[in-house]
Amino acid sequence: MKRMQLTDQLTIFTRYPEPGHTKTRLISALGKEGAAKLQKELTEQTVQKIDELVKTSTVEPVICFQGGDLVSMQNWLGPDRLYKPQGHGDLGEKLKKSFGDAFSAGALRVVTIGCDCPGLSKELIGRAFDALYLKDLALGPATDGGYYLIGIKFPIDALFEDISWGTDKVFEKTVSLAQQLGLSIEILKELHDVDRPEDLKYFNNHPDPQRS
Repeated sequence: MKRMQLTDQLTIFTRYPEPGHTKTRLISALGKEGAAKLQKELTEQTVQKIDELVKTSTVEPVICFQGGDLVSMQNWLGPDRLYKPQGHGDLGEKLKKSFGDAFSAGALRVVTIGCDCPGLSKELIGRAFDALYLKDLALGPATDGGYYLIGIKFPIDALFEDISWGTDKVFEKTVSLAQQLGLSIEILKELHDVDRPEDLKYFNNHPDPQRS
């Protein structure tokens, strides 16, 4: 495994595609196996885009996973990647830990993404990193009221506290917290994510992992 020597870190939050334990809101439409297959495909599309980004940047990707174990993740996405378990607690606790670990390891700018948005491109991720030269916070809003991307250049634990995760108020609450903290914010393009049966059309619009 490569040793972490970072200036910019890109953290990819994903889940090992075990049937019945991932994309549970899609099981009614796709079944357990189908929902897991979609999770697998969404993650693989995202990772392929990240591999393209790495070819033309100094960004160091880290896959932050839940479910499975290190060996299963390496067998799935390859052994020559950096992997870290997400840890315990709600999403806010996991994000705090992930960002804290990255800055402790020497990262100057850290962007975290999920794997739920087929429309997320390497160019958009690059714009988030560029924005952090001038802004304190980069946010990519999702149409369901959450966010698909968050980037900061120093630890800001308060951004991940007192938020009702999984609701349609996550993005709004995060912006409100950032304003209370006096942070400068870059808002990126809004994207659709794929979490519910009615979202499946957005995945079908981006079947090619090379598309951005």
